[in-house]
Amino acid sequence: MSAAIQKPKSSEVKVDKTSQTLKILLVEDNPDDAELTRRLLRRICPDRDIFLAADAEEALSCLESLYEERSGLPDLILLDIKLPRLSGMELLERLKTSPQFGGVPVVMLTGSLVSEHIQKSYDLGAVTYLLKPISEDDLLMILSCLT
Repeated sequence: MSAAIQKPKSSEVKVDKTSQTLKILLVEDNPDDAELTRRLLRRICPDRDIFLAADAEEALSCLESLYEERSGLPDLILLDIKLPRLSGMELLERLKTSPQFGGVPVVMLTGSLVSEHIQKSYDLGAVTYLLKPISEDDLLMILSCLT
């Protein structure tokens, strides 16, 4: 007999809101989804640095700038699976094979539960995936793992 594992509710997850200096790169081409996620991140931890990229090229440019400036890479990348031109999966593969960016945790964002996409995300090195729209509980769980 196996015991069911229950995820804690947001009220049970402790995220230190005062000492967090985590950087988050959100790669999302839908302006509404990007704004909702950005607002949620700001509400949970208002002092986080949030970088926004609308596509893979912007994301790579942002990462390269942070790397060259030596100001620190993001502690987390939230990456939409469906992006124009270069898909989220293709970007994930580039990131995970890059010596500079391969160590940054990536959480894939998806609007559907297509099992092939989810499995491929894990195969390429994503730490997990979140179903959009992102819930506060799910985001708190991800952020609590980084602290």
